[in-house]
Amino acid sequence: MRRIFAKIAAVATVLAAAVIAPAECGACSRVLYKGLDSLMIVGRSLDWKTPIPTNLYVYPRGMSKVGSDQPGAVRWTSKYGAVYAVGYDGGITEGMNEMGLVINGLFCKGTVYNDADTQGRPPMSLSVFIAWLLDLNATTQQVIDVLNEHNFTIGGATFDGGTVSTLHWGITDTSGRSAILEFDHGKVRVYDMGDYRAMTNDPQWPAMKAIIDYWEGIGGKNMLPGTVSSPSRCVRANFFAHQVKPVAEADLGLSIVRSIMADVSVPYTYMIEGEPNLSSTQWRSYADLRDRRYYFDIVTNPGIYYIDLTRLDLYEGAPVLKLDTSKETSIVGCANKYLHRADPFTPMY
Repeated sequence: MRRIFAKIAAVATVLAAAVIAPAECGACSRVLYKGLDSLMIVGRSLDWKTPIPTNLYVYPRGMSKVGSDQPGAVRWTSKYGAVYAVGYDGGITEGMNEMGLVINGLFCKGTVYNDADTQGRPPMSLSVFIAWLLDLNATTQQVIDVLNEHNFTIGGATFDGGTVSTLHWGITDTSGRSAILEFDHGKVRVYDMGDYRAMTNDPQWPAMKAIIDYWEGIGGKNMLPGTVSSPSRCVRANFFAHQVKPVAEADLGLSIVRSIMADVSVPYTYMIEGEPNLSSTQWRSYADLRDRRYYFDIVTNPGIYYIDLTRLDLYEGAPVLKLDTSKETSIVGCANKYLHRADPFTPMY
């Protein structure tokens, strides 16, 4: 009996330590809000040690695309139009398509994309990986089916002085079904999230799920972890996503999600002595899957704005549109009129 209690105590110590561990660069948070009348909103924060210039692009249906500049790369023609958040005008961080499917990429340092078995498969760059999935799929299950085929090898350019993009992804459709995609030493791991409603960074999902379960046993009404570490943010986001009131009104639902994201964001310019790579929140996004609105909230801007996909022409042959966030810093509300014709962004293969 003593051995059992000792083992439980050891597990609890490890889990608690993971929650209070120092924050690392690349911190991001993602949460799903489930309201009434099919209202689903995915909130996400992008946290990084230096500013990541991010512009919004709207791509129509019927565009021919290629996944890499390497021979034999994946090729496809888009079935759906979508809005993408593009970092450095070279890589898609996240996006939502016209069917209400949203995919967000978050840092996860434990990611290992390839192994000997993936060599020789068609190349796919991280810079357009999200576009490939959004362009061709309408539901979480369809994305899972594509991923389980694993007929590609994935990789990408470094950025911000040599940083490697080790990522995992959250996927949610209009039904609220969510999955997490991770690469584990070349193997695709897709986890159905069930009723878990938050993800952050490290550790990978099986260990993070155990941490959430541990704190669920303690009871969030009694105590919640309060640091800016990845597990701490995930525990808080998951708890509040279950506790807030479900509503049908999109504006009120957005306000609720924004309040959760504020709770799990890292204050801008916040630093810890001896942790020079601590990341503060650069921007937050909110994807209203029911109403096809994609909201963008740069923390240094005075307001939040959105792209309404239902009011855009996404037909085959329509132009690519761009909202340059560095030039449009004072927008509030619908930003469709600030979208301008543009060339497609140049992927950082």
